[in-house]
Amino acid sequence: METKTLNTQWTDESVIELVRKLRNELIKDFLDERFLKEYIDTHFRIRELSNLKIQFIKKDLKELLISPVNTEHYQPLISHIKNTDTASLTENYERLFYKELEVILKKYMY
Repeated sequence: METKTLNTQWTDESVIELVRKLRNELIKDFLDERFLKEYIDTHFRIRELSNLKIQFIKKDLKELLISPVNTEHYQPLISHIKNTDTASLTENYERLFYKELEVILKKYMY
């Protein structure tokens, strides 16, 4: 039996950089107060957050923006990109990005 090796264009560094780029684009969306409020209303049924809570959320989002990618959290996506040699995101993998941000949101909502 012959073992087939997939020749991939993706290095560990390039995959992590892609994940970071995608994560940061989403964070920037959430830094827009209108988007943030709409998301919280739609997904958590919370219509009003105080300005203070919004400022704390934005502060944490900005810190996340400059932080390294949590490779453990994104491991399923990282493995998928390397194994399939494609960067297309299914809804399951896209959800990873939202889950990371929701940790911050929930910290100030409840």
